[in-house]
Amino acid sequence: MKKKLIALIVLFVAAGAMIYSGSQFIETEQAYQESSETYRDIAHRVKKETVVKPVVTMVDKTGFSGYEINFDALREINGDAETWLYSPDTAIDYPVMKADDYNYYLYHLPDGEQNANGSLFIDYNCAPDFNDPMTVIYGHNMKSGSMFGSLKGYKEQAYYDEHPVMYLYTPQENFRIELLYGCVIGAGLWRERAFMYKENVGALIAYAAHYTTFISDAEYTEGDRVVALSTCTYEFEDARYVVIGVLKPYQTESEGR
Repeated sequence: MKKKLIALIVLFVAAGAMIYSGSQFIETEQAYQESSETYRDIAHRVKKETVVKPVVTMVDKTGFSGYEINFDALREINGDAETWLYSPDTAIDYPVMKADDYNYYLYHLPDGEQNANGSLFIDYNCAPDFNDPMTVIYGHNMKSGSMFGSLKGYKEQAYYDEHPVMYLYTPQENFRIELLYGCVIGAGLWRERAFMYKENVGALIAYAAHYTTFISDAEYTEGDRVVALSTCTYEFEDARYVVIGVLKPYQTESEGR
């Protein structure tokens, strides 16, 4: 009798765990679907293809077809939208937000809806116009590969070789991001060394150069503006993976006329 009771308890516990796990999976999938629909709708409303005069460099050997972002339309959706980040052939194709803390856009979409996927957002210590020596952008490492989930690919040289550049659009100018380094760093060390502050860009560059997971053809010289893309990683507790790139302005044909 006692053995049967124990077996029933174990069965009920296992069933409860399965039900909870299933509900969590459904909730995660629902959040992902809602997030995807929101971002598709925003892109449809504010993004259009344009013609960019191909610029073949040592880093970007293919050129790029190009986009234009309607920032008036984007800011009608949310005035916190500061820029748009695009990485060809990856999921990264999102508006980038700016808030007064680290928490809000971890759990909210650009339209203000609460969602576990959150938004990409600029560190509140950084100027939103990318005129600082360094600008830090945060995003979740989603298992689906959305948000900054694809950044982990840069832990392999082959992935960098296929994705050496990203593109950044602002109301003032557009940039090609020539990716320079990628490194794993603890959140504690990130805070201790205050790597998020523009005054410490040289220290961050030196650290990343020593621990980089890929070798790049891009070059950094003092005075260049850089962007650091930061997401969670799981090599150890509270680990972060940071991809650093150098900003290079470029123009569309229509802008150059």
